[in-house]
Amino acid sequence: MRFSRSAAFEVHDLGRSTYAEVDELMMDRVEAISRGEAPDQLLLAEFEPVLTVGRAGDAEAYQHLGIPVHAISRGGKATFHGPGQVVAYPLIHLAAGARDLHAYLHALEEALILCVGDFGLEGSRDLRNTGCWVKGKKIASIGVAVRKWTTYHGVALNLTTDLSWFQRFDPCGLEPSVMTTMAQELGEHTPSFAEVAQSLALHMKEVLREQNRS
Repeated sequence: MRFSRSAAFEVHDLGRSTYAEVDELMMDRVEAISRGEAPDQLLLAEFEPVLTVGRAGDAEAYQHLGIPVHAISRGGKATFHGPGQVVAYPLIHLAAGARDLHAYLHALEEALILCVGDFGLEGSRDLRNTGCWVKGKKIASIGVAVRKWTTYHGVALNLTTDLSWFQRFDPCGLEPSVMTTMAQELGEHTPSFAEVAQSLALHMKEVLREQNRS
């Protein structure tokens, strides 16, 4: 069965998972979407502690951390994923008129800004570094890849993430102190994981549908 590119944007909440499990599933679905055999979709997950290292980094330099380290195909350097972090991987076949990766990254930033805004935080962009920033600190990271014009990897939004992990390496090539979480910014008003995941999925769906119009 072949799917229309206007088919429903599916959201799959994978819950607490290992990176390896999600990566295998993600790549299978990317291939199916590229062939027109599956609709565009969004994978949501919360990972066990793991470090992923993009094409600009060296995975061997982080083996001492005592957690799994994966060299992966996204852009950028090293980042931490773990409990309390909302990971969202949009698997989208970019329409012929929307094959602009800068515009795609801008759309992901917009979804993050709208998401944190739902909970009273003013998100912003940094022209030198992709992601979502609050009060000069990085609250969400972005790293993407594209295969046959189908996107994969995506964003990681720090909700209650243990920031001490970022002190053990140079996150995205930045100073560890630049990282923050929604919990650190909101205190007792911190929303639940489910609330943030739902908000992010909603804004991803809206923003990416608009951005991917051919």
